Amino acid sequence: MTALGTVLVTGGAGFIGCALAQRFGDAAERWVAVDSLHPQVHARAERPADLPAAAELVVGDVAVAEVWDGLLADVRPDLVIHLAAETGTAQSLSEATRHATANVVGTTAMTDAFTRHEILPGHIVLSSSRAVYGEGRWRAADGSLVDPGQRVHEQLAAGQWDFPGATPVPSEYGVTPPAPTSVYGATKLTQELLLRAWTGAFEVPLTILRLQNVYGDGQSLINPYTGIVSLFSQLARDGKSIPVYEDGAIVRDFVYIADVASAFEAASRAPQPGVRGFDVGSGVGTTILQLAETIAAYHDAPAPHITGAFREGDVRAASCLIGRTIEGLGWQPEWDLARGVAALQDWIESNR
Repeated sequence: MTALGTVLVTGGAGFIGCALAQRFGDAAERWVAVDSLHPQVHARAERPADLPAAAELVVGDVAVAEVWDGLLADVRPDLVIHLAAETGTAQSLSEATRHATANVVGTTAMTDAFTRHEILPGHIVLSSSRAVYGEGRWRAADGSLVDPGQRVHEQLAAGQWDFPGATPVPSEYGVTPPAPTSVYGATKLTQELLLRAWTGAFEVPLTILRLQNVYGDGQSLINPYTGIVSLFSQLARDGKSIPVYEDGAIVRDFVYIADVASAFEAASRAPQPGVRGFDVGSGVGTTILQLAETIAAYHDAPAPHITGAFREGDVRAASCLIGRTIEGLGWQPEWDLARGVAALQDWIESNR
């Protein structure tokens, strides 16, 4: 196994960060995780049990320059995996400053620190999001591609969930133009643009991974703004009917954490000059109702119920094409929804 040198992972004590350390942390000479241990994700401000013992943990806010100065006095990373971010789509509408501080200022504080300490990593891998696409593209009845834009409040309040006469098209990096419809999505796209500019100026290879809806063992069971799969799972486990928004036909691509970790490993081991970008998902679109029914059936819980409720800024359909990712990274997702849901239920049961 090829050594990765010193690996620095921002947000490295979170859901994905712990999964990456478990999967390929032993390939690094040093694996250093910097994380604020935010209480919305971490019930207790302490080292998570899922972070392997060999990983070094630095507790600090990536938006604070002094944290970086202390960190880089001791660490000169060969590979940087930038995960640190606030991720609540709905929450970002009312707490935009918090999201911008973590996601945007956290990124510029990192690049400023690298410049200040004259450190050029050999490769940066950014964890981006499907949220940068917004509604993506839809296909009109005449076969043409249209950019429908954002669903407005009046449309949602009237129960007009879709765009008349059009069907959603899976997104693809380099093909679907980014058009975020949430503050969160806007900050993730800003991260991409900032790192493009900085890495381009200093000729540091950059890989952007736009993640779909990640779920699986290890995710936070207390964060109400992320993890719809874990939320549904806990409701069904308690014998409750799962509430499903809109008409149940919202589409998402649910990708299991093990497949996400393997994508990061593949990207980390294959840096290329310039900027590369890939979509990381299962390649299968699933409606929220289908997800809820799968989880309810596992627990023999009451059937899910449609509420007609909606979230401002939410998109109707989000899925992706992964052929380019499979070819470019030599990566292949291995977990389908049924297998992933079952594994998550087992994990939740052992952690309740």
